[in-house]
Amino acid sequence: MPGRNQQLVLDALARSDRPMGAYELLGLLRQEGLRSPLQIYRALDRLVEQGLVHRIESLSAFALCVHGECGTHGRAAFAICANCGRASEVHDPALERVLRRIARRQGFRTNSATVELSGLCEACAH
Repeated sequence: MPGRNQQLVLDALARSDRPMGAYELLGLLRQEGLRSPLQIYRALDRLVEQGLVHRIESLSAFALCVHGECGTHGRAAFAICANCGRASEVHDPALERVLRRIARRQGFRTNSATVELSGLCEACAH
């Protein structure tokens, strides 16, 4: 069960149509009593650990996990629009198998894997 700060961050991400950075979240949540970036980062860290939020490295932003099967294994793929900033979470069992196979070949034990596709969404491509 998320704590108060975590729930505030979760709710803000749920209302957003795109990933958000920590300082953007802080700006939205100041009126709720969150005053420091550390409060936001702690909440985000816990939410990522719980598998409720994904970090999108290329954007230095966070997105609500929209697929319950993510759990805490940390595997996700995102199609990120370079024009409007929307990020769609995508799950494909074939991609997961390829990533596991690559890790096995390298003798690598994976904690998480995030694939980021950058381009234009269908709406912006037209």
